[in-house]
Amino acid sequence: MAFGESWHIRTRSHTCVQSGKVFVDQEMIIAALFPDPESSGWLRRDFSLEGWKNCGELGQDCFSHWKTVYKAPVSQDKVQVTKESPIDLLRRLVLEEEEHTEKIRFILAVMLERQKVLVETDTQTIPSGILRVYEHRKEGDVFLIRDPNVALDMVEEVQREVLALLVQQQTSNQQGPNPEESPEITQNSDSPSDETHLKEASPTTNE
Repeated sequence: MAFGESWHIRTRSHTCVQSGKVFVDQEMIIAALFPDPESSGWLRRDFSLEGWKNCGELGQDCFSHWKTVYKAPVSQDKVQVTKESPIDLLRRLVLEEEEHTEKIRFILAVMLERQKVLVETDTQTIPSGILRVYEHRKEGDVFLIRDPNVALDMVEEVQREVLALLVQQQTSNQQGPNPEESPEITQNSDSPSDETHLKEASPTTNE
């Protein structure tokens, strides 16, 4: 994969790469992305605030960095296995990296940002356009999503494709709900309905 394409960097590390200090829950840290020549992809490195100040040459090749809150991992016995959620769908589509899903990936990321599942931490200009950096608020996963500059008159069509993919996954799950029901993709009980989220996910486009 070439630098600058969509990419999924898995969860944050638990120690400062510069000092070796173990992070504590709710500590403010610096997350940074670096080119990885071995994989032609990206490496995420995490620093304590003090470690970032003292990282010296280690930080010179940084592509993007931002402040974030470290959250201690949840015990695995508390994690429930459920049907594919919007964030799982985004992970899968980014991993597959099919050209025809580029707009779907972007709309999914915008939708998840509106739901406060993801937060946009940075934007970078690359030869092929704008690269948006998203971080999962709880788990720390980072997604690099190229902005495909979706035309406003195409947003609704892409939103329908997102819903269709979620419905398709839901109906293929033998333990899932009635396939005639709408997919449950909200994260909180007080969040708006799925269709409301998707309709609100109208990205800014360049005219």
